[in-house]
Amino acid sequence: MRTILITGPGGSGRTTIAAATALAAAREGKRTLLLSADRTDSLGAVLGVPTGAKPVEVTAHLTAWRPDATARFRQDLAAFQERATSALDLLGASRLDPEELTPLPGAEELTLLRALRDAALAEAHDLLIVDLPPTPQALALLTLPEELRRYLRRLLPPERQAARALRPVLGRLAGVPMPAQWLYETASRWDLELGAVEAVLADRDTAVRLVAEPGPAGADAVRTAGLALALRGLRPDALVANRVVPEDWPPGLVAQQRKALDEWRETYGVHGVHGVPHLGHDPRGTDDLAALPVPGTDATDSAVEWPVTDRLAEEGVLVWHLPLPGAIREELDLIRRGDELVVAAGPFRRIVPLPSALRRCTVDGAALREGELRIRFAPDPDLWPQTP
Repeated sequence: MRTILITGPGGSGRTTIAAATALAAAREGKRTLLLSADRTDSLGAVLGVPTGAKPVEVTAHLTAWRPDATARFRQDLAAFQERATSALDLLGASRLDPEELTPLPGAEELTLLRALRDAALAEAHDLLIVDLPPTPQALALLTLPEELRRYLRRLLPPERQAARALRPVLGRLAGVPMPAQWLYETASRWDLELGAVEAVLADRDTAVRLVAEPGPAGADAVRTAGLALALRGLRPDALVANRVVPEDWPPGLVAQQRKALDEWRETYGVHGVHGVPHLGHDPRGTDDLAALPVPGTDATDSAVEWPVTDRLAEEGVLVWHLPLPGAIREELDLIRRGDELVVAAGPFRRIVPLPSALRRCTVDGAALREGELRIRFAPDPDLWPQTP
């Protein structure tokens, strides 16, 4: 199933563009699911059909779904309390009733990720359109599965489960109780669920699409989003310039929009930027949405390769190429931690595993050239195979 993730700065009209994209695909005969995480029903307002916890049919081939974060949070906490009964009783803790529970920050994001995973695994649709939160929250959402899996594996390494038969003995020797089996089982289940979400986000049939209104604020948001996505090994498959005004509107606004559009076309190419005209009013209902010329949903992807080139013969190094358009040299930072590399670009940071060949090397330097970070690795004589 093809998946398109749509985001943009707040107020850019990303929900409208997501709805218009889904409607256009449905009218082509593609079985389309439109997914949103908004707590309020802004999606239903745009579609003209209320949406909620149960999928609703909007038109032929188009279904909209806004999963309920509150219900899922209550289910998860109830299950946790059931599994941790012994520990809670030992501590004298009181159970929380479902009626007194409200979702914690991040519950909506986790609910959306689970819904995305469930929709992908169900294979009931040809196309999944996801109306992501505004760009800063969306970027954090895209990083969540990878980061949570890393935390789980550091705190509860899977290999330690092999010693579960020794846990009572180790507990007596150490004088402290060892983690219970259910904790490892829970961590394993979470790792499996997060891995499924991560697989959907990293799939070649998944694309990220940016929506922004041309102008200074939109240009800044697109530049920031582009750098954050690049650090994840992604790039937008399309940039939708929303609410482009006609030439007879106030000259200052027209000039401002044209300047931003020219810069975007220079960066993303003429075919990478899609202008959507201002209708003169907020689009409401399927007739208005059908009037918006949104880009199609044909097979393109957002993944970007991070290749390693062999320069051993010429320079004695291997070079890892990380495309980071928009990065500033003074705002870049690199830290080697074992078999991982911490890469920071401006306000964004990612911990990435090193390719196998580079794990036997030491960092020999780095340079930012033409929007690409090139990291040099020199073979470690103690680890590198020696040529007879």
